[in-house]
Amino acid sequence: MGLRRGYNLRESLTHVVQGLLMGAADIIPGVSGGTIAFIVGIYPRLIAAISHGFSMLTSLVKGRLGEMRRHGARLEWGLVLPLAAGIGAALLVGAKVIPTLLETRPHETLGLFLGLVAGSVGVPWKRIGRRNMSVLCMLVGTCAAAFFLTGIPVSGDTLEPSGIRVFASAATAICAMILPGVSGAFLLKAMGMYEVTLHALNDGNIGYIALFAAGAITGLGLFSRLLNHLLRQHADLTMAALVGLMIGALRALWPWQTAEHALRMPGEGEPFWMVVLLAAAGFAFITILTRQANRMGRQETDGP
Repeated sequence: MGLRRGYNLRESLTHVVQGLLMGAADIIPGVSGGTIAFIVGIYPRLIAAISHGFSMLTSLVKGRLGEMRRHGARLEWGLVLPLAAGIGAALLVGAKVIPTLLETRPHETLGLFLGLVAGSVGVPWKRIGRRNMSVLCMLVGTCAAAFFLTGIPVSGDTLEPSGIRVFASAATAICAMILPGVSGAFLLKAMGMYEVTLHALNDGNIGYIALFAAGAITGLGLFSRLLNHLLRQHADLTMAALVGLMIGALRALWPWQTAEHALRMPGEGEPFWMVVLLAAAGFAFITILTRQANRMGRQETDGP
């Protein structure tokens, strides 16, 4: 019995560390928590746990307690709880560090984020099986749409976004957890909701956090089924849309912009070579991560 408890403790600590890595990835635009889960070998278990967890909540809302207990029995709590603890701890630490970097070193920080996202574009691109004209049109169209939308000046006070905007942003960004290579933090950055969400988390804004969590849960439940359907029935077009969105939305991470989101070149006295160096480092880091993920995927496919 003692050996079993020791094994469970080691396993739980391992999942906490995995959660720390995933949480650190999720809070940085360009790095996907899904990619980290894939690399450490828990991605299929995580997706299954998300499915059972949402089914359990749905059964609870419908008042089907017996069905809820059945889904709860199938949920891998030994994975979910320590993983959630690690993710939560990483998010809390990151929420204190990243806003400071964005305020004190905005160009360098955005340069790093730009390299991370640019390096991630290859993940969905390599998943496209047939690169025909339909795929190309989808890629170009979504790229143009994302480029245009991220260039629109944000109206109103971004420090106090509406509840609908908070809910919708969370519901959209959470979808990135399901797809390795797509960053939820990047989607928040592109929608102009990244900094305000970090500040709310850092300040312990319970109302904002609760509304954001509600949007995330709703989006995860609804969009995960839609994405699974699209990936089964229209995989190439779905991946092409993701590639286009990621490329077009890179505009949101360009380090030199006016207050109206117009792109410009570096001004006198502004850092340039350090931004380029950090962008290259971010690109290289993601390239190494994705290669490791691909290697893990081949190993799982080939079997022992």
